[in-house]
Amino acid sequence: MTNRLSDLTEEQISRRLAEAKDVPTDGPYPPGLLEEPLRPAAVLIPLLKKADGWHILLIRRAEHTEDLHSGQVAFPGGGSHPSDPDLITTALREAYEEIGLDPADVRVLGKLNEFITISSYRVTPVVGAIRWPFDIKIDFNEVSRVFTIPLDWLADPSNHSIQERVLHPPYRPASVIYFNSYDGELLWGASARFILGLVCILSEPEKL
Repeated sequence: MTNRLSDLTEEQISRRLAEAKDVPTDGPYPPGLLEEPLRPAAVLIPLLKKADGWHILLIRRAEHTEDLHSGQVAFPGGGSHPSDPDLITTALREAYEEIGLDPADVRVLGKLNEFITISSYRVTPVVGAIRWPFDIKIDFNEVSRVFTIPLDWLADPSNHSIQERVLHPPYRPASVIYFNSYDGELLWGASARFILGLVCILSEPEKL
């Protein structure tokens, strides 16, 4: 078994996603904080190969004062549309709209379980290997930057911690995952949970 996640092949990643045990996905949110019913959504976790191995592509969302996730590091994605036949389509559509990633340049390797987010969504992360480089076309109404972080850096436990984040009264603080700063970007919250869920799955040995 490889010790570096960046040494995994696409086929190994796909098998580990297919064989994965359930990973806890409930958010650290107290009862009553979220709006019901929760809305379906999907994000794309794009994996790409560089000289030093697998990287994960992320975006920084554009600054919008009315948006709960304004300016945050995230994955391409959003709410499901009635015309989307499934959540994989949602993830691929959003990635095309936000950064110009052609769905034909994505090999879908699998999905993670649904995650509940503070914005009252049930988010399905879709994992895909993408052609790199590609002609990035940013929708600056949605995205301010596209960048990558090495998968092995993200998998290193010394690069993340759990911190308390204050919620509005009467709710108590919630435990939230924060990664160390990388290339001037701060990855935390739901996107950090998605990544650690993926790392947990990829770190599991394959079934014989």
